[in-house]
Amino acid sequence: MVVQVKPSTDYEAKTQKIAETLLGLTRNNRSWLAQMRDQMRWDDKLLGFAMANPGLRVQLFRLIDCMPALESKADVACHLQEYLDDPTVELPSALKSLLNFTQPDSMPGQLAASTLNTAMETLAKKYIAGETIEQAIKTLTQLRKQKMTFTIDLLGEAVMTETEAEAYLQRYLDMMERLATMVEKWSPLEGIEAVDGQVLPQAQVSVKLTAFYSQFDPLDPEGSQQQVSDRIRTLLRRAAELGVAVHFDMEQYVYKDTTLSILKSLLMEEEFRQRDDVGITLQAYLRDSYQDLEDVIDWARKRGTPLTVRLIKGAYWDQETIKAIQNHWPQPVYSEKESTDANFERMTERLLENHELLYAAIGSHNVRSQAHAMAIAETLKIPKRRIELQVLYGMADPLATALVKQDYRVRVYCPYGELIPGMAYLIRRLLENTANTSFLRQNFEDRPTAELIASPQMDPDDMKPSPPLGTPNQFDQAADSDYAQAAARQAAEKAMATVRQQLGQTYWPIIAGEALETETVIDSENPAQPSEIVGRVGQITVEQAEQAIAAAREAFPNWRRTPATERAACLRRAADLLAERRAELCAWMVLEVGKVLREADGEVSEAIDFCRYYANEMERLDQGVNYDISGENNRYRYFPRGIVVVISPWNFPLAIATGMTVAALVTGNCTLLKPAETSSVIAAKLAEILVEAGIPKGVFQFVPGKGSTVGAHLVGHPDVHMIAFTGSRQVGCQIYADAAQLKPGQKHLKRVVAEMGGKNAIIVDQSADLDQAVAGVVQSAFGYSGQKCSACSRVIVLNQVYDNFVARLTEATKSLNVGLAEDSGVKVGPVIDGKARDRIYEYIEKGRQEATVAVSQPVPEEGYFVGPTVFVDVAPDATIAQEEIFGPVLAVIKADSFDQAIAIANGTDYALTGGLYSRTPSHIDRAQADFEVGNLYINRGCTGAIVARQPFGGFKLSGVGSKAGGPDYLQQFLEPRAVTENVQRQGFAPIEGVDS
Repeated sequence: MVVQVKPSTDYEAKTQKIAETLLGLTRNNRSWLAQMRDQMRWDDKLLGFAMANPGLRVQLFRLIDCMPALESKADVACHLQEYLDDPTVELPSALKSLLNFTQPDSMPGQLAASTLNTAMETLAKKYIAGETIEQAIKTLTQLRKQKMTFTIDLLGEAVMTETEAEAYLQRYLDMMERLATMVEKWSPLEGIEAVDGQVLPQAQVSVKLTAFYSQFDPLDPEGSQQQVSDRIRTLLRRAAELGVAVHFDMEQYVYKDTTLSILKSLLMEEEFRQRDDVGITLQAYLRDSYQDLEDVIDWARKRGTPLTVRLIKGAYWDQETIKAIQNHWPQPVYSEKESTDANFERMTERLLENHELLYAAIGSHNVRSQAHAMAIAETLKIPKRRIELQVLYGMADPLATALVKQDYRVRVYCPYGELIPGMAYLIRRLLENTANTSFLRQNFEDRPTAELIASPQMDPDDMKPSPPLGTPNQFDQAADSDYAQAAARQAAEKAMATVRQQLGQTYWPIIAGEALETETVIDSENPAQPSEIVGRVGQITVEQAEQAIAAAREAFPNWRRTPATERAACLRRAADLLAERRAELCAWMVLEVGKVLREADGEVSEAIDFCRYYANEMERLDQGVNYDISGENNRYRYFPRGIVVVISPWNFPLAIATGMTVAALVTGNCTLLKPAETSSVIAAKLAEILVEAGIPKGVFQFVPGKGSTVGAHLVGHPDVHMIAFTGSRQVGCQIYADAAQLKPGQKHLKRVVAEMGGKNAIIVDQSADLDQAVAGVVQSAFGYSGQKCSACSRVIVLNQVYDNFVARLTEATKSLNVGLAEDSGVKVGPVIDGKARDRIYEYIEKGRQEATVAVSQPVPEEGYFVGPTVFVDVAPDATIAQEEIFGPVLAVIKADSFDQAIAIANGTDYALTGGLYSRTPSHIDRAQADFEVGNLYINRGCTGAIVARQPFGGFKLSGVGSKAGGPDYLQQFLEPRAVTENVQRQGFAPIEGVDS
């Protein structure tokens, strides 16, 4: 059953009539085109093939996506062959024969490349109004001859640097100058620019807010508003002088609320409040778009001057859906296209019925949608100034012509610019043209008129609030906070204020279930403001460590016999408590270890995931395995080892401490948690949660203490069965050696799980999407000030793209905001302490002797700060390319070939994480086989492993043990036992499957 969102009966009959008229006109135009079908261009044939073959469609679009990065015909031929040779692709025999060349630079290869290049150029010209302003002006002039007006959008690379943001503004200022000069030669056309006695701007530009500020972030709405508004004011002032209208586009959902907030504030300023030559955009595929329209109507009523609302359906459906699934967030878009169509009509009606407050620009290629708007306009006798109909350049040309014939102002959205930055736009257009749900395709297939123009119906599921989206048959991870939502930002602000009231408290060790006062107490400082004491933590002595071991020995027999389901229940309660205290725990991490909010939030999610995933895993392992045969039962079961010492790091003070601790606990071991000194307050908060979750006395103990004394004593203790460690290579190797020593009275060999860091590399090849690569490298290298064991400290770039990549990388790094971690606009906070800062600066000085400094960011005077630093032209064997620095220092290395890049990447002592940015299938296959890392990330950053989805851990000198958050991690904390029982009695035993 579906619930129909019914249009007013006053409009429906007229909608049907107008739609039939429009459809007839568009099909007449198409019938003429059909006569020319024998002369179809290559691009039309490719699109036709793609519609019929989903595998080809995917590979073809992937090929088109990487085409602008390919410099030679040999490269084009090679990629054509690799993409279309995929087993999912079925090709016509003529095209298959064209691909049967052995060498990319052979004559057949050159022919294939030329053919594809020609098709690409044709496609680009079809949807992009021109690669230069001169070409665009010719297109705009031609549209005018067809009695259509325009809005022009400047295609450009993703803005990741302030230099690019400034250039974006300047390019628009220059473009408006050219447009103003162009329209000086034009006389206003009646019904287009001369409407209802008013002369409208003859030129219009469309801009994106995020392109005005490289650090645009909904987590920092005030900072984003300040930076963006300054540049928009400059744009609007110049536009007014030139007589050019300005329209603001809408982008991905994450930016929507911030975008609307900024525009509402700016356009209420006295200087701009009277402007009616501006517009904003709303996207009907968003579930909350109708409420957004209601809010805009209320705002427009207060503003007093109308402005235009461009109503569109939305261009990022796939991206929004995938992002929601990956983050376990509610889906922001309607699940069904017909629901979007129904909402579009509902919004059209609401918009047009408020035409005195808002002018309407109805953007759609759906005949029914445009006819519905026309029906309302004619019924309400809306003045021509207050409505226009819009289409995209190269899309639905027959519909645009039909709309003009119906005496409506038609505006064509015209993107112009170079093909490389315009590729994402081109792909969206191709996806729209070849989608099964596309009205254009349905119309092309000559579906019955009644079916095409039927009133859209909304799926009942789309009328309910969207639940968070999970992945079927997989472990559902905790959802990170969505800081695009005001509620999440407000919760973070409230928690920070609450935590600040609790600074300076003392936290005591927990031994045998009791808080134990100690003689020695250390101060935990805020690394951004060392004078601020986050908390004081008692430090146990060796004698008190002995008490903890004794308590664990006593508690072990009962805990090991506690059913796995009960132990798992404790972990699930801990997960719930972590979730309840998410905002508070984030605040503690921001203050104690200088981790910016979004990074801290992800760590809370990881801690929750460890609890729930390991609870599930223990219940699975507890079932054991049966290998019974007739007359004999064979059982394989797991038992806890005994006492586990967990030594956790400061860089992931909650997630890693939680993961190692709960893994030891749920497997039935008694566990002692000794945290890093600099993150002991956060560990104390974890201890509180585990105690509240029901972990018994003596089973879990919180034992902060000095590593060189207490830590060493625990590692060497004969009653300790296992050490789980994350930290430096030097300490990890020492633990491994010390644990191997058999002590008097010790009747077991200790198991050591040690994660000891990396010298992680990302390879960028000549086919990479450089927008994606630069953003991923910057985040991987400088997120949490490079203080992640998975951080990118080397980027290996193929020489063909080296100069371009380095130029953008350096500017993107310079654009990062450095400062207090609690400042929402900051991307790079402090390093952990003075020792770390001084050590990093020593490496930077060494780097100055080995390579060239491309970026060295200034830093605040107070606090332990190191600015993001980039070295270029680094030799693969340089110190800064070989040794783990554990700070915001990145070495850029040039490679002459992909083979050399792989060799350089593998040329260190470590094998933890690695990354590859490439759109070459053979390079991706090669990296999967030969890149020596525990976690390889392709076309994304190399940090941020997610429990169960990306089990984390490496080999070589990156550590020993199985991967955290993976299916075999808990087995390290268990001893497997096999029990065989002969069940025959006097030769009798049941024989399975045989009747006696």
